[in-house]
Amino acid sequence: MPTPSAPKIYHIVNIDRLTSIIADGYLWCDAEINRNPRPGTTIGMNSIKERRLKLLLNSHPGLHVGDCVPFYFCPRSVMLYMIYKKNSELTYNGGQGAIIHLEADLRQTVAWAQEHNRRWAFTRSNAGSKYFEDRCNLAQLGELDWDAVQAWDWKLCRESKQAEFLLEHQFPWKLVSRIGVQSKELYQQVIAAVRSDTHKPQVEIKHDWYYN
Repeated sequence: MPTPSAPKIYHIVNIDRLTSIIADGYLWCDAEINRNPRPGTTIGMNSIKERRLKLLLNSHPGLHVGDCVPFYFCPRSVMLYMIYKKNSELTYNGGQGAIIHLEADLRQTVAWAQEHNRRWAFTRSNAGSKYFEDRCNLAQLGELDWDAVQAWDWKLCRESKQAEFLLEHQFPWKLVSRIGVQSKELYQQVIAAVRSDTHKPQVEIKHDWYYN
């Protein structure tokens, strides 16, 4: 599969974090959340989050993975599958029903980063693993395994599917262009959360972004 002409990136959070994201105007990296905790449920693995705080990017000396807000290049990620299966290594065991997808445009995000002097990178595999390759040039997007990224059956390409985009420190709420949810109930909660905000991303029920 060739590189998409307009790649999208996806960040998953529990619905109970949305209010604080809107109020702050940003999503924050784990390093910042450790310094200044925000309300809401943490859905990742503590052991991997701690490791990411120590892992350095080759493309930006001194910048740790945990200093960046992480995104996947696809919905229905491997992490979501672990949440769906209520993996015992997760601190969160509430399943995928309360999880929402925040979608943004990759090129628009990079343009914002360059304008605001924020470093960014993408990885060819899981940035929480002990070894990964990272890049900071959009001309190298073709190095990602896009077939793996888009695969539904990813047992044989798990690492490549977990390619990530990383943005230093914070990600602006205004760049979230669409929110995908699994149910009508969650749709209504998201609509209520964004109702009074000036930025209103498109909200859609996207069953195919979830496991069943």
